[in-house]
Amino acid sequence: MRQNHQEESTGTRRRSAERRQEILDAAAELFAARGYHGVSIEDLGRAVGVSGPALYRHFRNKEAVLAEMLLAVSERLLTEGTARVAAAEGPAAALDALIEWHVEFALSKPALITVHDRELDNVPEAERRTVRRLQRRYVEEWVAVAARIAPHTARGRLLAATHAAFGLLNSTPHSATNTDLATMRTLLATMAHAALSSAWEPNNGGTRP
Repeated sequence: MRQNHQEESTGTRRRSAERRQEILDAAAELFAARGYHGVSIEDLGRAVGVSGPALYRHFRNKEAVLAEMLLAVSERLLTEGTARVAAAEGPAAALDALIEWHVEFALSKPALITVHDRELDNVPEAERRTVRRLQRRYVEEWVAVAARIAPHTARGRLLAATHAAFGLLNSTPHSATNTDLATMRTLLATMAHAALSSAWEPNNGGTRP
């Protein structure tokens, strides 16, 4: 009897988690298409086939949906980026791994890229601070790898180049509509490498990727 109860509880939690993710996925598409303020709780409910009020069993309000969405994006980028750097053999391979990861994410989740860029100010202050902190840590992961490749290049140049590369990689909501994914993947990776390596100081002793 106890085992059956535990299995039922596990199944309930799993279904709840799946429903929450379904809501988040639908919300990302709607927020990207209409903007956060152009989407109601009723719109979110219709998108996942339930009544608007039924969503309150999973999220207390629309702000909570947006906050969880952007926190999850930021945590995922940082966690996976950090793991790939740790697994890489040498700084050039680590840079390749970071670029490959971000290209993969940006091409598969263009709606999240749009919402992440456009709607952060609508997240409650406490969660917004956490998102910003996670973003800074992700940027620092890139800058640290770049500094290993080009140790005599000024940090400011490496930071600027990293943000420039992000601008290229995060263009997918617009740029990825014009060609096939394989071509876009190669193009984005090539351009990101060029943006970053252009920051290396001439004769600084670093190794260009």
